[in-house]
Amino acid sequence: MHGGRRLEGVVRIGGAKNSILPILAAVLLNKSTDEIVLTNVPRISDVVKMVQILRSLGAEITWSGTDMVITTYNLSGFAVDEKLMREMRSTIFLMGAILARFGQVCISHPGGCAIGQRPIDLHLKGLMALGAQLREQHGYIYASCSRLIGTDIHLDFPSVGATENIMLAAVYARGTTVINNAAKEPEIVDLQNILNKMGAKICGAGTDQIKIVGVSQLHGVEYNVIPDRIVAGTYMMAAAATGGDVTLENVIPNHLDAVISKLREAGVQIREENDRIRIQAPEQINALEYVRTLPYPGFPTDLQAPIMSVLARAQGTSIIVENVFDSRFKHVGELNRMGAQIIVTSDNRTAVVHGVKRLTGASVSAPDLRAGAALVIAGLAAEGKTTIDGLEHINRGYENLENDLAKLGADIKRISSDD
Repeated sequence: MHGGRRLEGVVRIGGAKNSILPILAAVLLNKSTDEIVLTNVPRISDVVKMVQILRSLGAEITWSGTDMVITTYNLSGFAVDEKLMREMRSTIFLMGAILARFGQVCISHPGGCAIGQRPIDLHLKGLMALGAQLREQHGYIYASCSRLIGTDIHLDFPSVGATENIMLAAVYARGTTVINNAAKEPEIVDLQNILNKMGAKICGAGTDQIKIVGVSQLHGVEYNVIPDRIVAGTYMMAAAATGGDVTLENVIPNHLDAVISKLREAGVQIREENDRIRIQAPEQINALEYVRTLPYPGFPTDLQAPIMSVLARAQGTSIIVENVFDSRFKHVGELNRMGAQIIVTSDNRTAVVHGVKRLTGASVSAPDLRAGAALVIAGLAAEGKTTIDGLEHINRGYENLENDLAKLGADIKRISSDD
């Protein structure tokens, strides 16, 4: 890409990656012959891999555009393919759903982006509290139960994945399950909503206590996936970094309150209107005294790297504190190659960003999904040509990113290695 162009125009935000993946796990709980019809499904590589896994378990799936039709009556397997499991961490959601459906499950330890330690102990403790018997051997996790039994569970940390996994497992548990210190993310509300439409009895999603009353059967449903707040936030950062004027359609503005607040603090004008957000940015934004990532409704860790690219050109010095993951500054070295002045403290939790007048294009590599988005944003704002490799990470969470940015006026294109 060649940077220095102001982004202008309108872009529509697709379905949320962090909603569709647990929702695809949830469809495995449908024992009936009914179809489940999902709309606003993003065509990203993580969803492609999840579809492959569901098909390997016996699900029948048709996918046209943003619509997906799924039947799971004839599921025949409870073991998840090791190769696909290791490629994508989100397949851990399948553990609770398959265990609830079949009374047993076999998975390998999950993969995904290398952004620090993300142990699955909270997932396993939750399933054990429900009565599952676990055994780990040769890199695999085996779980079994005659039937899960509802109980009170307290999470040591409001883990999104653990909250969702326990919800999925508890749907068919005997009695009532209460998750305390539950994560509050909008994607958890989305999971509750589709499960309840399928016949589950869940309340409390979006608060720190979720109550699940076990049922014996779920049924088919039509459901529209919520828009992706992280993708929306990424485009907001791109507009801010380029002094742009960009309108986002198909968004839920209150899902982005923390992001909107920080960008306004930096001098960006933002107008919210129903399912639209308009971002009007000055040529140079102000530095932010602090950006602290926190579980929702705090500033999302998934937008820590993108906002760092914005602040790299801000007027003044900003401090970013990463409170969620312990190794999520791998993009710093790549941004510094582009002329940024960023220092990470020895505990790898705080980055000090000294704003510079200009970034310059360079050849850089995306170490993970959100770092890749951050490098794209930096390239849009930089002078000269920027080349980014590691696009397989970006493909995991962004659908047609370069096409959307090109429509907004960016000089950007995807090239093959042969080119």
